[in-house]
Amino acid sequence: QVQLVESGGGLVQAGGSLRLSCAASGRTFSSYAMGWFRQAPGKEREFVAAISGSGAFTYYADSAKGRFTISRDNAKNTLYLQMNSLKPEDTADYYCAARQSYPPLEPDYWGQGTQVTVSS
Repeated sequence: QVQLVESGGGLVQAGGSLRLSCAASGRTFSSYAMGWFRQAPGKEREFVAAISGSGAFTYYADSAKGRFTISRDNAKNTLYLQMNSLKPEDTADYYCAARQSYPPLEPDYWGQGTQVTVSS
C-alpha cells in the first residue's frame, strides 16, 4: 500500500508557473507508475500526465503537452508536476495517483488533492 500527499498548489496569474509535489510513503515507490489528475469545479476528474516506475516513460493529455512536465525522484519518494504557461482553464484540484501497471489510468491509490487557481 502507498500513501500520497500533494503540495505546491496555490494562486497564480495566467502565464505563470507552479510545481506540484506528491510525497509517497513506503519503500516500493519505484514499483508504482504514477499519474496526475485534476478536477475542475462542476466537471469530472480528468487525466493530466503519467510516468512509469523508472521514469523512462511519460504520457500526457493533449491539454498538458508542451506546458506540463511530469517527473519523479525515486530516491526521495516524490512525484512532481511542473506546470508552465498556466491558463485559467487549468484551475482545478490536482491529485496524484499510483498503480503498479503503466499507464496508471485507473489508479489504485489517490492523494487528497491540492488546489490550483489561475487568475486571468
